[in-house]
Amino acid sequence: MCFDFDALPPELPADLVRAPMAGGAGAKLLALTSSDAATFSAALAESPQGSAPGVVILPDVRGLYRFYVELAERFAEAGHHAIAIDYFGRTAGPGPRGEDFDWMTHVRQTRVEEVQIDVSAAIVALRERTGVESVVTVGFCFGGLQSFLAGTNPELGLDAEVGFYAALDTSSRGFPGPLERAAEIRGPLLGLFGGADQHITFDQVMDFDRRLDEAGVEHEIHVYEGAPHSFFDRSYDEHAEACADAWRRVLGFLDQVGARTAV
Repeated sequence: MCFDFDALPPELPADLVRAPMAGGAGAKLLALTSSDAATFSAALAESPQGSAPGVVILPDVRGLYRFYVELAERFAEAGHHAIAIDYFGRTAGPGPRGEDFDWMTHVRQTRVEEVQIDVSAAIVALRERTGVESVVTVGFCFGGLQSFLAGTNPELGLDAEVGFYAALDTSSRGFPGPLERAAEIRGPLLGLFGGADQHITFDQVMDFDRRLDEAGVEHEIHVYEGAPHSFFDRSYDEHAEACADAWRRVLGFLDQVGARTAV
């Protein structure tokens, strides 16, 4: 898994807090329904500022647990409406997920197409509840994989995709992943990886970068030297600089997307 259950997302650098959550307001738990009538859980954090674009957060293999609920709140503090989704409504019922959740059993039953129709339902909910038009996916590990693959689906109407230590090579899982489908991704794309990641190797990241270049996909890839898989964790004091830089890169990327879609 990407994080221990007690992990929490890094705090925003103070200068990036644009809309402090007044009165202890936090994310609201929602029940959403996809086009195949599946019901799944999501956590929506509305920002007092509400700058474009909105963010759909795609968690790691543990689904909607507290790390991602708080992450939605951090994006709201940074000025972006955000919604984090759970993947497992079809097989495990509603979330959020606790420490004892048997995530692997349910990960094995997920399908890319079903994740994407859940993303579509989340986009609709985000737009209806906040009025935001442009939307970017931000995913982590398994969710980074799903974020990049969502960029291959024009029906979702995404404006960009972000992935933290996204799984790239899915050849052992029986479906084509970001490496194989790089040329189909509609950019812009931002990929953030750990240089000491034992799961997503540096060679895979460079191969992905090369394939995006060859396909003319607008993208930025950054590798944090010495950082492990799942470095984006408040408890990793030794990676605090990488976490702060990742926040700046992601929010700067969102600002660029927002400026482009506002034209």
